[in-house]
Amino acid sequence: MSRMKTCLACLACAVSVMAIGQQPVDPDATTKTKELLMNLHEISEHGFMFGHQDDQAYGVGWKDERGRSDVKETVGSFPAVHGWDVGSRLTNDENLDQVKFDNMRKWVKKAYKMGTINTFSWHLDNLTTGGNSWDKTPSVPDLLPGGAKHAEFNEQLDLLAELFHSMRSWFQPIPIIFRPWHEHNGDWFWWGKGNVSEEDYIALFRYTVDYLKNEKDVHQLLYAFSPDRSRLRLDTIPEQNYLWGYPGDDYVDIIGIDNYGDVGRSGGPDSEEKQAENFVESLKLITRIAREKGKVAALTETGLEGVTRPDWFTEVILNPIKANPEEIAIAWVLVWRNHTTTHHYAPYPGHSSVPDFQKFDADSITLFEKDMRNPYKKGKAIK
Repeated sequence: MSRMKTCLACLACAVSVMAIGQQPVDPDATTKTKELLMNLHEISEHGFMFGHQDDQAYGVGWKDERGRSDVKETVGSFPAVHGWDVGSRLTNDENLDQVKFDNMRKWVKKAYKMGTINTFSWHLDNLTTGGNSWDKTPSVPDLLPGGAKHAEFNEQLDLLAELFHSMRSWFQPIPIIFRPWHEHNGDWFWWGKGNVSEEDYIALFRYTVDYLKNEKDVHQLLYAFSPDRSRLRLDTIPEQNYLWGYPGDDYVDIIGIDNYGDVGRSGGPDSEEKQAENFVESLKLITRIAREKGKVAALTETGLEGVTRPDWFTEVILNPIKANPEEIAIAWVLVWRNHTTTHHYAPYPGHSSVPDFQKFDADSITLFEKDMRNPYKKGKAIK
């Protein structure tokens, strides 16, 4: 069911996207990467893909079991987007959630061959102190050219490039959406606002992109920018607030947002009604910015820990998006990982939200693996 607007202004917007919005920021991007971006534009105007972090790696009560997925075991299909994290340091053989990189390669390839999409974030350790990503000691200047840890940072980028280069199918690089330095407008990571100047954050983002594509010849990546909604004011100049640290249109393919605070989290400052209003406004905002810039919008992280509301998927996520078809156009929604019966973001067999998740899956605008055809071939993304 198409949600493309029919007014002249919206047709002009669509033409603008078609004209300037379907070329990756990497001019040497692989053909399949270019076609993925074109299909993401198309998908966002028809519906949205459902994504899940570490979906094939583990779930509630299991780990490293071939063919398993909590999502598949509740709706009969894998998610359409598979989220992964590079982890703390690439000198390890596994990431911060104990997912081994050798296994990750296999799962990335499987997701690709199923016609689904892989997206990566990166929780790099604080190289200045040796602490983790949540060590807020300022360190970005040390990583930039001339900094005390610049060579060590380059070593991590070299290993990252090696990891991406190793993700291939039939000797062809697998397209990947890379989301570095996420939630930077919060203060909980060493690269976050308060721990880094805007100028240095932009330099870090740009250096990362330039190094990977220009120095290491990694040309299978689309790059996502994803501030956190909790530090983004929606009542005054929201576009300006969103764009704090924006590295520029030449460095970003995806206009994303991470939003956990507006989706039913208890104990926050906002009522359920205000959260719902803010959720819609945040998606309208990224849609508007993406259309203005010829980019793709996405809800790059979200979820309610434990899915404590049985109708969460339809009432909190799906219905607000459906109620605003002309102003919200996002390519995917990714919820975080399933680990235990209290720390999970997708249903698992027997959970009270399963019936609602099945209704969510059955809706015409939600896309799972079974709804995908080939997002790496022009015009063939969905069935």
